[in-house]
Amino acid sequence: MASFNKVILIGNMVADPELKKTQSGVSVTSFRIAVGRRFTRQGEQPQADFIDIVAWRQQAEFVTRFFTKGKPILVCGQLQTRTWTDNNGQKRYATEVVADEVSFVGNKSDGSGGGNYGGYNAPAPGPSDPQPNYSSAPDAGFEDLSADDELPF
Repeated sequence: MASFNKVILIGNMVADPELKKTQSGVSVTSFRIAVGRRFTRQGEQPQADFIDIVAWRQQAEFVTRFFTKGKPILVCGQLQTRTWTDNNGQKRYATEVVADEVSFVGNKSDGSGGGNYGGYNAPAPGPSDPQPNYSSAPDAGFEDLSADDELPF
């Protein structure tokens, strides 16, 4: 059975990210973004979810160099759950997004960098990292439908 694990989020940095290095010298950063919920009930304040993100290597360096608290960010990655036992013997769980791609969000005029939903992305994975298999045509497999056409499903 095939499985699919892809998360795409746009949110705002909750705090300034901090670059760290593993014992083997690999760059890593963990940060949290606030992602607004799509709907707000009448009379209620808008709600947000706070999502933990982990970025490695070039993506970690990119995030710590260009993003600060409050700045919007686009994150594409995979949802991952970890478990461990803390110093008190209690089993702990963490669910986080492991970032495959990070990008600027917003317009150049608002100071958030990049164009709409991007502009400059983090460097592509290196030769030892898995490469996604994208079609050479960005709209391969899609056809334009006029407003009068019926949906195919």
